[in-house]
Amino acid sequence: MSQVEESIEVGVPVSAAYNQWTQFESFPQFMEGVERIEQRTQTLTRWKTKIAGVEREFDAEITEQIPDERVAWTSVGGEAKQAGVVTFHHIDHSTTKVMLQLDYDPEGLAETVGDKLGFVKRQAAGDLKRFKQFMESRGAETGGWRGTV
Repeated sequence: MSQVEESIEVGVPVSAAYNQWTQFESFPQFMEGVERIEQRTQTLTRWKTKIAGVEREFDAEITEQIPDERVAWTSVGGEAKQAGVVTFHHIDHSTTKVMLQLDYDPEGLAETVGDKLGFVKRQAAGDLKRFKQFMESRGAETGGWRGTV
């Protein structure tokens, strides 16, 4: 199992960053390699990814969701084995630190080599930078879900 930890400061209030992160179907707009996410239930999402030519489909279950604090998930079934948490930290009234922790299990030679070369870490850092640009260019979230899991 490999681990990635990345963070970024985003120029929006905590509630805006958190609300946008709960809009899973918008992830393809800022996550490279994510082709589609379907929200099946309050706690189940279906992912379709294509990274470095490798296509994967899997379900992810939201295991914990606390408004303005954290969203945690784990994959269930499918081709990808991963779990993670995103936490949201108040810096000031218009700045939020978004922290990502991801545990994943590379599958096969290509993914193992990519993992050793830091591909997933760079991908995660790039996705957070694109999230920052997405949020700061809009100035507001596209929606939000404030329930607790």
